[in-house]
Amino acid sequence: MKWRVILEKDSETGDWAVWCPELPGCVSAGETEAEALENIREAIALYLEPDPIELKSGAVLREVSVG
Repeated sequence: MKWRVILEKDSETGDWAVWCPELPGCVSAGETEAEALENIREAIALYLEPDPIELKSGAVLREVSVG
């Protein structure tokens, strides 16, 4: 799966900030562009990891595909 990410270089530190516009709050950074990209890959994977869900008695959990 591919995601768009935005990279911006900090003019003072030279570090790179990176975020994914489709995933609010999914941000990262790195000292190099390559490091920032690797870090955002990890951040996206963690962002998309499902949280454990405690179901009430009688509730049914299903998964659906989109697209």
